[in-house]
Amino acid sequence: MQIYTGNGKGKTTAALGLSLRASGRGLKVLFLQFMKPDAGYGEHIACSKIDNITMMSMGLDHFVSKNPKQEDIDAAKAALRRSEEMIGSGEYDLAVLDESLNAVRLGLISSKELIESLERRPKNVEIILTGRGLPPELEEYADLVTEMKLIKHPMDKGIDARVGIEY
Repeated sequence: MQIYTGNGKGKTTAALGLSLRASGRGLKVLFLQFMKPDAGYGEHIACSKIDNITMMSMGLDHFVSKNPKQEDIDAAKAALRRSEEMIGSGEYDLAVLDESLNAVRLGLISSKELIESLERRPKNVEIILTGRGLPPELEEYADLVTEMKLIKHPMDKGIDARVGIEY
């Protein structure tokens, strides 16, 4: 089980890179996004062209604040249930739960719920969790943790997110 976390850019991108590597070796990949809507991100377009990567976005069409609404909690719990069903199907070799750490950090799901769900998976399925904020219990549970550290970002200069680079 791997975790890509930190305040720097590149967590989802790193998970996509490993997904691409795995798919190139014939592995079946589930890439489930907890908090992003299906809004035409570049990764959605690219993954739709690769037969052995299943991309699924279960986020709602708005930003989730530090005071989440019940609908945000319900959506995250639905994403966790759906991920468990799909991972448990035996169809996938690698499953990325993109922004699942953000869902934990914002209180949409708990670390305990996430770990319990992962404990029920087939042991041959490699898991990647991404997002900001790393609770100690998930750090302990993981086999690999990589932290992306922000040094500087174009947004600091007022440069907006760019198509094909940030999304």
